[in-house]
Amino acid sequence: MNFIDTHQDPWQRVQGEDGPSPHPPTTSHRLLTLEQWHAVREHWPDGLATAVELSNDFDIEGLVADLPRLSVIVLQFPKWVDGRAYSQARLLRARYRFAGEIRATGEVLVDMLPLLQRCGFDAVQLRADQSLDAARRALSFFPAHYQGDVLQHQPVFAKVAA
Repeated sequence: MNFIDTHQDPWQRVQGEDGPSPHPPTTSHRLLTLEQWHAVREHWPDGLATAVELSNDFDIEGLVADLPRLSVIVLQFPKWVDGRAYSQARLLRARYRFAGEIRATGEVLVDMLPLLQRCGFDAVQLRADQSLDAARRALSFFPAHYQGDVLQHQPVFAKVAA
């Protein structure tokens, strides 16, 4: 799991005076809102490292055609009790085979990390009050899981029998 330090993150939002710039400049490592992406995707060069940030109520089906052009997808947790972004990540990894980075932002707590990892997230931006040391420990609590997930497709009982 990659822990994002916002001060050293190469992915930069394109902001104007009143929020996200409607037509961001075409450069590498831009973190675009969905609206920005829709505004520029027709002329955005293929192969340019691009990230898109999605709200947790966005239907992933609407982005499937663009997945090969994206390097990072940022999924939001507006509240730690709202788990819709888990489902989005699972769909991206398991159904659509998205190979880029899937990043969790917002109300991301240490307790969420094992499930985030099992659903396909590989990067997180922890909430400011969360401990990085505790986060690293949380990922080592369970060496194996009974059910399969996006990392280990076979459940434990199937591995033993094989």
